[in-house]
Amino acid sequence: MPINILMPALSPTMEKGNLAKWLKKEGDKVKSGDVIAEIETDKATMEVEAVDEGTIAKILVPEGTQDVPVNDVIAVMAGDGEDVKAAASAGAGAAAGAAPAPKPAEAPKPA
Repeated sequence: MPINILMPALSPTMEKGNLAKWLKKEGDKVKSGDVIAEIETDKATMEVEAVDEGTIAKILVPEGTQDVPVNDVIAVMAGDGEDVKAAASAGAGAAAGAAPAPKPAEAPKPA
């Protein structure tokens, strides 16, 4: 079963953060405790560690994305022995049901 990697809350009052950098890429194997990403808040930059072992199947939030809500799915990991492609597909479907990703502002359309 795919493992959703969620945007962590780095403090009790944190509601959103910026995904500054991915330190692992799709297809990389990770073990518990490996640093997989860097998250920025208005006060600090923190490292995010994997809590499970497996393979990064799909990154759903690209690095540099700002204002990612806490608990949004940012990536999907396939557990040990699990099909990475199947996990990526299942994770992409689960993310589609989550809150939409922040979009850049659009210019007003002429009337």
